[in-house]
Amino acid sequence: MQTGWRIGSLFGIPLLIDYSWFIILALATREYASSYRLWGPALSWSAGFAIALLLFASVLLHELGHSLAAISQGIKVNSITLFLFGGVASIDSESKTPGQAFQVAIAGPLVSFALFLILGLGSQVLPQNSLQALIAERIALINLVLGLFNLIPGLPLDGGQVLKAAIWKITGSRFTGVRWAAKTGQVLGWLAVAFGVSVCLLARAYGGLWIALIGLFAIRNARAYSRFTCLQEALLKTKAGDAMSREFRVVDADLSLREFADRYLLEVNPFPFYIASSNGRDLGIVSIDDIRCTERSQWQIQTLHNILQPLAKIPTVSEKASIAQVINSMDARQLPRIIVLSPIGAVVGTIDRGDVVKVLAKYLTPKISEADIKRSKEENSYPQGLDLAAIAKTAQDN
Repeated sequence: MQTGWRIGSLFGIPLLIDYSWFIILALATREYASSYRLWGPALSWSAGFAIALLLFASVLLHELGHSLAAISQGIKVNSITLFLFGGVASIDSESKTPGQAFQVAIAGPLVSFALFLILGLGSQVLPQNSLQALIAERIALINLVLGLFNLIPGLPLDGGQVLKAAIWKITGSRFTGVRWAAKTGQVLGWLAVAFGVSVCLLARAYGGLWIALIGLFAIRNARAYSRFTCLQEALLKTKAGDAMSREFRVVDADLSLREFADRYLLEVNPFPFYIASSNGRDLGIVSIDDIRCTERSQWQIQTLHNILQPLAKIPTVSEKASIAQVINSMDARQLPRIIVLSPIGAVVGTIDRGDVVKVLAKYLTPKISEADIKRSKEENSYPQGLDLAAIAKTAQDN
């Protein structure tokens, strides 16, 4: 979901500004303006504001580098957002191979290094010691720092994505790459927090608080990235057979509708559907609604063969199918539940959204309570704020 104010688009990618961007814009303007006091109040503040805007233009181009690399691989880019800590590109899915992941990760720093070279050369062409030359030199240096900083090997930085791609290439597992890159990001984040707090307390340099905040941001995002990827891994490794329940009954397909109604419709808690079988072979689904829609005069004449929905014509999944496939199948067809088949084509279970939540509960963070699992089962829905359909789509796409 997009958050922030849309200010336009580049290459069809929506550009958004978070409210926190205005805070850092004001702080950056004030900080940079202080470096040009000798030029007078008007020029110093103008220069500070220009550098602040150019800083974020550089961040925008950095993220655009990632985005265009992703688009070249057929990956959708939802938006680019500028916020307190810089910018972030919202990419719909990840690259298919470690090589492609490396290309997307390195594209941003390469843009920053290219801007450093271009602006550095530009500052040499402009009149020496002119305000324009000083600004160009300052922005060139900012891009150099931006490129180098992002190559620090820990998620969520680009260097963490590069590290993930490298470990993925070595081990053959994207999930192993994410785990190592996320752990590295958390360690580096805590080091940044410790360093920032130490600078603030020992040197009384309050800029250390900014370093500590960046460290906390890195820790939070590395953890979130790790949790998200662990859930993706669970969606792929957990099978339909692990989640299914047997909320159905097998009945003889040769029963007349009257015999079926007398035996099963008067039950206190009838099943939502029944499996009609003949000669040991499951033929299809019998829905109570289909029987009720049949004229009563036909109940004695027609058998379940006449109203069953053949298994070949309804959505099903194999018991070896991943939970990601199950979720995607139910979501694509807006099904309340899906039938699970054995390798020989027999019905072995059903899965609804409550079953999915129950089997994934141990992987969810924050932990989901038994009451929430029960509610999901009763309402046949996912917990609020947990978009398993979107996560399953990205997991299967990858």
